[in-house]
Amino acid sequence: MNDAHLHMVVNHFPIIGTIFGLGILIGGIFFKNSVIKNVAYVLFVVAAIFSAVSMATGEGAEEIAEKLPSVTHHIIHEHEEMAEKLAIVLYALGLVSLIGLYLNFKNHAKANLISYLAVLIAVVGVFLGKQTGTTGGEIRHTEIRENASQAIDAPQNDNEHEKEGDDN
Repeated sequence: MNDAHLHMVVNHFPIIGTIFGLGILIGGIFFKNSVIKNVAYVLFVVAAIFSAVSMATGEGAEEIAEKLPSVTHHIIHEHEEMAEKLAIVLYALGLVSLIGLYLNFKNHAKANLISYLAVLIAVVGVFLGKQTGTTGGEIRHTEIRENASQAIDAPQNDNEHEKEGDDN
């Protein structure tokens, strides 16, 4: 298994884990249930860990992907920039989640405040996760690139023009 393969295996959990964690945390807040909140916090910590692994394998994946046809440095760089922003947010969310776990176990008065802070950070994480996932997908899935419909509509070579001229 090379870095590109490993990167593709681990890079989904930071995004999906944050989405699930956000939903679970909102449920924990709504039901005023610390156990449910703790489940969300653990998901956020695991998402932060997977984010670190994803960042660690990203450079190796880049070395492999940049040699592939239709993969430009710009596309990889855009994904890398988004991934760095997401990683920072998820590291912060993981830290806040550890604090939330500790405060919940101690039945501290500030535990609810931390859960609302975690929701805010997680919302930012979900937004950046969507952006990161999309830019990562665009590396090999040319059909989801912004200019994909223009590429489909454009003639591929001069032979297509000649064929169109023959029909008239």
